Amino acid sequence: MESVRKRLAECSEEAQELYLNQSVPYLDGPPDPLLFYRDWIGPNKPCIIRNAFNHWPALSRWTLEYLRQKVGSKVISVAVTPNGYADAVNGDRFVMPEERQMSFSSVLDVIEGKVQRSGVFYVQKQCSNLLLELPELNDDLEPHISWMSSALGKLPDAVNFWLGEENAVTSMHKDHYENLYCVVSGEKHFILLPPTDRPFIPYGVYQPAVYRQRDNGEFEVMDQSDSEKVPWIPLDPLDPDLQLFPQYRRARPLHVTVKAGEMLFLPSLWFHHVRQSHGCIAVNFWYDMEYDIKYNYFQLLEALCDITASA
Repeated sequence: MESVRKRLAECSEEAQELYLNQSVPYLDGPPDPLLFYRDWIGPNKPCIIRNAFNHWPALSRWTLEYLRQKVGSKVISVAVTPNGYADAVNGDRFVMPEERQMSFSSVLDVIEGKVQRSGVFYVQKQCSNLLLELPELNDDLEPHISWMSSALGKLPDAVNFWLGEENAVTSMHKDHYENLYCVVSGEKHFILLPPTDRPFIPYGVYQPAVYRQRDNGEFEVMDQSDSEKVPWIPLDPLDPDLQLFPQYRRARPLHVTVKAGEMLFLPSLWFHHVRQSHGCIAVNFWYDMEYDIKYNYFQLLEALCDITASA
C-alpha cells in the first residue's frame, strides 16, 4: 500500500512537471472551439479569457440600482449562514446554509447596508437559478457561450447567478462540470488545485446538518438525521492545519483573481475555494462532462486515494 501512495504522489509531481501551468494563463479573446477543446478542455487546464462577453448589456446595466428596479420584487432563494461558510465542515458536521425566500430588494438592502441583519447572505442557489428565478435578466446576456457549446457539442446544463457579501465563502470542493465563470462586477478570488493533487487533499465523512436562525438572531445547527453522511474536505486552504494534514504541504495551489469582464474556465474535477469582493455579481455556465475519458481516469485516482487513506 505504501508503494501505491508513493506512485500517486509521483503522478502529481509528474503532472506539474509535464503539462500543468505554474499560474493561470490568459487568453485575449474568445477562442476557436476546436483549439479550445484541444488546448484546454482535453488537457483539463484552467485559463482566464478576456473580452469574451464585452457585448453583454449586463456589463453596463447590472448596477444594484438597475437590479432593484428590474427584479426587486422577485422572491429568490438566498443562503444565510452565521459565518459566511455555506456547505462546509464545521466540527464533526457538514453544515448547509439556511435557504431563505426573500425579495431581491431585501437582499440588496443587506448588501448596501440599508438594513442590519445578523448572518451572511449569498445568492448562490444553483440548478439554473438565473433562468428559473430571474428570467427578466436573460435579455442582458447570452443564453450560452457559443464557442464553448460548439466545442462540446451541447448547450449548458445550468446557468447560475451569484451575488453576495464579502464574507460569503465557498469551501474547497470539486464539480463534475466544465465551468465558465463570468464576473460581471467586482472580483472573485479563487484557489485552484488540479485533480492530480488529490493524494494531498484530505477528505472526511460527516453528518449533514443545516443552519437555522432562531427568533433571537442566533444560529443553531440542526442535524439531518435521515440523510446519508457526506464526504467533504475539512481543510481550509486560507489557513491549512499542516499538523493535522501534513500531506497538504505537497499540494501546489494556484491563486487567481477574476476581475469584472473576465471569464474563468474552471475544468471539471478541479478543486476550488472561492471568495469575493462585497456585492460581486457573477454568472456561470455549467456543461456536464458526461463521464468522458478524463472523468474515468480521475475517478480511478479518487478510488486509489480512498483505498490508501483507509488502509
